Amino acid sequence: MTFFQTPPALGNQYDDDVLLGELLARRVPEDVRRAIEPSLVEMGGLAAGRLFELSQASRGQEPVLFSHDAWGRRVDEIRVPPAWKEYARVAAEHGLVAIPYEREQGPWSRLHQFALLYLFAPSSSVYTCPLAMSDGAAKTLLHHRATRLVERAVPHLTSRDPHNVWTSGQWMTERTGGSDVGRTQTEARAVANGWRLHGSKWFTSAATSEMALTLARPEGNGPGGRGLALFYLETRTPEGGLNGIHIHRLKDKLGTRMLATAELDLEGTRAELVAGTEEGVKAITPMLQITRLWNAVCSVASMRRGMALARDYARRREAFGAPLADKPLHVETLAALQAEFEASFLLLFRAVELLGREETEGGTDDERLLARVLQPVVKLYTARHAVAHASEVLEAFGGAGYVEDTGLPALLRDAQVLPIWEGTTNVLSLDTLRAIGGGEALVALLNDLEARVARATHPALQGPRVRAVDAGRRAAAWLKARAAEEVAVLEAGARAFALTLGRAYALALVVEHAQWLLDTRGNRRGVAVARRLASSGLDALDTVDAPQDALGVAFPEPR
Repeated sequence: MTFFQTPPALGNQYDDDVLLGELLARRVPEDVRRAIEPSLVEMGGLAAGRLFELSQASRGQEPVLFSHDAWGRRVDEIRVPPAWKEYARVAAEHGLVAIPYEREQGPWSRLHQFALLYLFAPSSSVYTCPLAMSDGAAKTLLHHRATRLVERAVPHLTSRDPHNVWTSGQWMTERTGGSDVGRTQTEARAVANGWRLHGSKWFTSAATSEMALTLARPEGNGPGGRGLALFYLETRTPEGGLNGIHIHRLKDKLGTRMLATAELDLEGTRAELVAGTEEGVKAITPMLQITRLWNAVCSVASMRRGMALARDYARRREAFGAPLADKPLHVETLAALQAEFEASFLLLFRAVELLGREETEGGTDDERLLARVLQPVVKLYTARHAVAHASEVLEAFGGAGYVEDTGLPALLRDAQVLPIWEGTTNVLSLDTLRAIGGGEALVALLNDLEARVARATHPALQGPRVRAVDAGRRAAAWLKARAAEEVAVLEAGARAFALTLGRAYALALVVEHAQWLLDTRGNRRGVAVARRLASSGLDALDTVDAPQDALGVAFPEPR
């Protein structure tokens, strides 16, 4: 008899997600949970059904740049696949950008939004990218109280009408560098009715968006980030033509293949100032607060999707006389992946909860400090784990995980951009040090960490509880010991410091959740997760060498 393997299948991604249900039961008031649950059930069905099928059927479909029309006129038109337009429609109608600005659920509006995003993201072929920048643009314009621009753009960015909604680009990267935006060469020239921009942008994601926020240097301004200004532009003129934009080509990328990412020139592009003629890098901070969390939710959602597929496949795939789900070593592998996912999930949604409070109730001083330091930590921690997680998931499928027809390789290819977008791990590690500043933010984080593990009284959680506190204190002691040393020594250990801090705080959240599961459900799953995390890879600081030693290892002398 000829054998054909049954592929993995997805059930409703909300109904099947035990951890998301637990989070909502634990953290969200009952009336709010009842109000938002129907939208989550609906999105969970779409994510497992029509959107998932669309993402599989549209594999290989990519945007195409038509530089000229049939008569030789330059048009620079990017045509996107039909699937991209369907993702746009679903995103608008479900309010994936609108929800936190409508604020129907008060401080829980952000959590509602991110729970929907978490379900939507893995079946969206990375349509989350333009949505993230749209949310970030709305937040930035509102933060700077750019009245005319708010009135013009925000109603479009937050619309639920697919025919009225806009998305935004975030055009920062130039040939001089991505993270080092202070080297931006685009020039802004003042004219009678505003500004004209002249320069090149090397990596413009969501190039089909209706607007963008970008950095440029007004004529006469000094060098560096201080001399830059933040500008708003619309990609097309009122007549429908491109606004002084020439698109050279679309990027040929490892992943995110359906997302149009372009190299383009600004040749007299009309633009308006968002927040003064200087300090443009500081002016984009509100955008980063949002886009880094979107990056994190995509990381966590990718991990969850990998787990859903791998666990279902383990029940369907037989090897050596039994399903993989009955093989102890395979089960152990999936359990390790589940633990890493749960830590990342709880870390993300803690940051989301803080953002929601800050936007509606202001939050306490300590909560604002905690939110600031968690912003880079959550992004770098979840992104790095997403890549390793996706690689392990593919291995759990054997050869099928390496075959494009299964759709599985996209998990790894798309995950690889997550540690790069919105700041690389190294850039975010240095930003963590800046966020800590004089130390108040670190104190706020450690106090919150210890308050959370203090709620865990079950003897089985004593070890993880102690490990979380010890790792947090070890990170603080390491930072204090190096405060008086050369900057190079501090920077060399920034990555290990940020990862240790993230792991310690994530473990504290896992321990707290484990105690709640014991108290309310009599469930020991959280205990197993906490003990697993506590026993592996908690403290990265022991591996830090002095810079000169590290360079000696990395770049040996030639023989």
